[in-house]
Amino acid sequence: MTVLDLPAKLRAASACGTCEDGEGGVQVRLEAGARVGAAKVFAVYGKGGIGKSTTSSNLSVAFSKLGKRVLQIGCDPKHDSTFTLTKRLAPTVIDALEAVDFHPEELRAEDFVFPGYNGVMCVEAGGPPAGTGCGGYVVGQTVKLLREHHLLEETDVVIFDVLGDVVCGGFAAPLQHADRALVVAANDFDSIFAMNRIVAAIAAKSRNYDVRLGGVIVNRSAATDQVERYNDATGMRTLAHFPDLDAIRRSRLSKSTLFEMPDSPELDAVRGEYMRLAEALWQGIDPLPAAPMKDRDIFDLLGFE
Repeated sequence: MTVLDLPAKLRAASACGTCEDGEGGVQVRLEAGARVGAAKVFAVYGKGGIGKSTTSSNLSVAFSKLGKRVLQIGCDPKHDSTFTLTKRLAPTVIDALEAVDFHPEELRAEDFVFPGYNGVMCVEAGGPPAGTGCGGYVVGQTVKLLREHHLLEETDVVIFDVLGDVVCGGFAAPLQHADRALVVAANDFDSIFAMNRIVAAIAAKSRNYDVRLGGVIVNRSAATDQVERYNDATGMRTLAHFPDLDAIRRSRLSKSTLFEMPDSPELDAVRGEYMRLAEALWQGIDPLPAAPMKDRDIFDLLGFE
């Protein structure tokens, strides 16, 4: 399939329809009744490569072990969000639509929703070829398909695993549906700098949408001192802390969640932290009025004793 074979709405972001959103920005228009429903909805953000998919998948399992019906939606064209849950790179919503010549009424739920470990339902939205279209449109179509097949009515928790780049459509579309935005960051300058941009973007989107900041999940880090310094300056908070363990790296190579890996004291502690995080999120966390910093101020804040 070539770019010219794609529907016009997928080839051009401008075909999605826009509305004023934040300061000087535009965003895919929120359709009437587009809210996911009664489920608790979380959108997971963070710098590329920081471990959003690992965090999302293990958090999904933790929710499922609390007895919740969980749906994880991968929102990156790489479509690798759910492979530790399904043990494969699942076909995307775009793959499924292409197979029926983009006639969504011909799709069945099993064409784009796949069962994962411990009953977690998995969807990979996919996306258009690089530089050719609007990732936000794909996320919107995914939610629309899930609603039309009544899958959201049977879901307690929805987790959007979002691509790392702070851009318009693909980045922001999950914020139309989420209750809380969670940021994954390491205890280093680059990921904290990226987190600050995400905090700014979510603050702008919260003017139009119901989404609010939930906090930061510190990942792949022995300490949290630099993150806590940023939190003190902005009003963010740490929700959970996961160390940089080789067992976590090996879980990805094994196509497994941490809950399927051999027991060890280290992994038991990590799994316990995921269960604690899931329980806290299910019980409800207060929204944060975090205020992002100016880029140059982060240079002055971090890395100095």
